[in-house]
Amino acid sequence: MLELTDIHTYYGDSHVLQGVTLRAERGTVTAVLGRNGAGKTTLCRSLTGLTPAQSGRVLFNGLDTTRLAPHRIHEAGIGLVPQGRRIFTSLTVAENLTIAARQRQSGGAWSVDRVCALFPRLAERIHHRGGDLSGGEQQMLAIARALVANPFLLIMDEPTEGLAPSLVAEVGRLIGQLRQEGMSVLLVEQSAAFAVQMSDYAHVMSQGAIVHASEPAALWENEEIKSQYLGVPGRSA
Repeated sequence: MLELTDIHTYYGDSHVLQGVTLRAERGTVTAVLGRNGAGKTTLCRSLTGLTPAQSGRVLFNGLDTTRLAPHRIHEAGIGLVPQGRRIFTSLTVAENLTIAARQRQSGGAWSVDRVCALFPRLAERIHHRGGDLSGGEQQMLAIARALVANPFLLIMDEPTEGLAPSLVAEVGRLIGQLRQEGMSVLLVEQSAAFAVQMSDYAHVMSQGAIVHASEPAALWENEEIKSQYLGVPGRSA
């Protein structure tokens, strides 16, 4: 579904993504792991057109989206749950969802009613402004807002950041449900344990490049990669 070839992205003179190449297969959860500053969010921005790559190529469902405008990429079927939630704090929950809702000709399973059934707390807060929600509720809203656009690929940038363990588990259950329903997910995470548990394939980023790619179980057994690039302590002797 998604194929990146030798992507290079800059902020001014700062060379952030340095030849990123990866694939995400249809109907799977593909993880991208790395420490803060590894380039993960810049990768998300390049995929969604917010900070386009200056060289290389991004193919999504066979369409070259490398330098398309963000709204064109969104229309093609890529949805984003951004790091930091980025909901509209002055709008109500209902308004946040309504402006994002989109039905596709091929059909779309996610409606405002369905995401409210998935997140009962949002249904309870449906007329509250986004700025009045707790951090966990805002994250639910950010995920729900992306879902009602009925994307073919959902990019989740640090979806568990700052969440209590119970909410992290809820996000995990949601990702599992999306996989069962055939949605493709690109899970961008700093939490290696969470991403390894949820994904079908995992990539590790460091300094703007992919330094490791494997099935999650193989990554978790690789003590050197975990210690050097993910900050996961090695096994005790």
